[in-house]
Amino acid sequence: METSLARDLMSDEEWAFFERFILTVRAPNGRKPTNHRLVLDGIFWIARTGSPWRDLPEEFGKWSSVYRQFRRWTLAGLWEQIMDALNESGAVPHALQMIDSTVVRAHHQAAGVKRGTPRQGFGRSRGGFTTKIHLLVNAAGLPMRTEITAGQTSDYLGFDLVMADNLPTPSVLLADRGYDADSIRETMDKRNVLPVIPMRKSRKKRVGVDRSLYRLRNLVERCFNKLKNARRVATRYDKTAESFLGFIDITSIRLWLRHLST
Repeated sequence: METSLARDLMSDEEWAFFERFILTVRAPNGRKPTNHRLVLDGIFWIARTGSPWRDLPEEFGKWSSVYRQFRRWTLAGLWEQIMDALNESGAVPHALQMIDSTVVRAHHQAAGVKRGTPRQGFGRSRGGFTTKIHLLVNAAGLPMRTEITAGQTSDYLGFDLVMADNLPTPSVLLADRGYDADSIRETMDKRNVLPVIPMRKSRKKRVGVDRSLYRLRNLVERCFNKLKNARRVATRYDKTAESFLGFIDITSIRLWLRHLST
C-alpha cells in the first residue's frame, strides 16, 4: 500500500491483541468472517483522516462492507469490552485519576438523526452545534472512560457518567473548579477518594489544594490533544452517539497499545 495508507496499518502484535476480542463477536448469520484485519485497518484510516466512508481507499475493501462491520462491532459493544479489559489489566496504576471535558463542533451533516439531537449528544453552546466529551484518565494519561452529552451539558452530569462503579477506584481525583460541587465532594468522600479540586471564588468556606499535585492535571489535557489527532474525534461527523463514541474508544485503545508497547 501507499505510504499514506501504511501509517494506519496495525503491527502483528496489535492485530493479535484485537483478534482475541473480535473472535468473540460472531456474525449473526454464521457466515465465514471476512478479512477482519484489513477491515480494522480501514476503520483506523477513517478515524485518522475524518474522511467520509465513501472515500475509503479501495485497498481496504468495499467501503459499505467496512462501514457495516464497524456498526456491527460498535453495536455489539466490542470497543467497550476492550476498554474494560485494559482498565482491569492492572498494566497502569490507577491510584491517581483525572477528569475533564471538551467541546467539539459537530458537522452540519451530522444533524438530522431520527431519534432527535439531545438523545444523540447534540446541543447548542458557545461553539454552535456541538457535542461535549467527558473523559477520565489514569496516571499515565490514558483514557479510562469517555461519554458524550450535548455541548451545553454541565460538568456535574459528566462526572456521574464517567465515574462508573465498574472502574478501578482512585485514591486521588484531580479536576478543575468546574467540578467543585458539594455532591461531587460527598460522592468522593463516600468512596474514600481525595478530591483535589480548586474551589469556586463564590465559596465562603475555603479548602486548599496541593498545587504540585494539581499540576499533574495537564495529563488529561494532553490526552484530549492526542485523541483529537484523530480527525473523526476532533470534529463530529457521525449522526449517532454510538458511532461517535466508537471512534473515541478506538482512538483510546490505540493510545493504550502504543503506551504498552513502549
